[in-house]
Amino acid sequence: MRPTEFTHASSDGKTVFVRSWLPAGGPKAILLVAHGMAEHSARYERLAAAMSASGWAVYAPDHRGHGRTAEGALGWLAERDGFARVRDDIHEIARDAAAEYPGLPVFLLGHSMGSVLAETYVAAYGSELSGCVLSGVVAPPPPPILALARLIAALGSAFKGQKAPAVSLHKMSFDASNKDFQPSRTAVDWLSRDSGEVDKYVADPLCGFVCSFGFYRDFLGALSSIYRGAGFAGLPKALPIFIAAGAEDPVGGASGFVSILADKYKSAGLLNVETRLYPGARHEILNETNRDEVLSDIKSWLESRL
Repeated sequence: MRPTEFTHASSDGKTVFVRSWLPAGGPKAILLVAHGMAEHSARYERLAAAMSASGWAVYAPDHRGHGRTAEGALGWLAERDGFARVRDDIHEIARDAAAEYPGLPVFLLGHSMGSVLAETYVAAYGSELSGCVLSGVVAPPPPPILALARLIAALGSAFKGQKAPAVSLHKMSFDASNKDFQPSRTAVDWLSRDSGEVDKYVADPLCGFVCSFGFYRDFLGALSSIYRGAGFAGLPKALPIFIAAGAEDPVGGASGFVSILADKYKSAGLLNVETRLYPGARHEILNETNRDEVLSDIKSWLESRL
């Protein structure tokens, strides 16, 4: 099934490109998909097509600075509050979808950077969701490293310009993630054990780019805010959350962060938090060698919440 493509005019005037996969009949639920850093929504077609075939309406935007929304400015979000702007883009698209299909439950799935977006989303708009899936969750770096990275982002934004590529921060994040997979075949072997999927990523001009100092300023600010506690206050206690990651994922799964994050949600009073670690899997569990198992688990979890 080929997606329908359209644009959403955000409240601040930004045009956001969106893909949607709609079932043949009337949908039974709505799923929003938030993609990761330095990629785009088309990479979630396998998930979206499977959910659409089961009666779900799926919407996946290309976030600001990504895919066809970037408009020549890959890796840059906004002049200020970029991460919050992306979160609110998703919320506006969800609102429009809910208006088109009134009364349907709305779910959100976020992968990697998208999982951080989803964490900020549930803190702001969790009462409007029927469930949330967090894939490839991002563990915050140790406080001294996080502080250093934020300083580099701030100085780079001030002296080089917030749209300038943050090569040093790319090395601290993307390049560092590959160190446990040496000797490596590519610079992104950490993404998946499936070499074919890795090669698709490498060949995609809209993947793997170096994000800007302004992007890192906004992203690291969001990480810092969430894990200081802002992401866990006032959450709806009945909101179901499913946290899934590869056990060899250097971004979060390998460090035990899945359990840490689940405990944070449980400590905040959430009553329905489930986790799943996939042995041997790396970061992109939806593009892993066991992707059929992952997709089946996510689909089953979503269906069980209807």
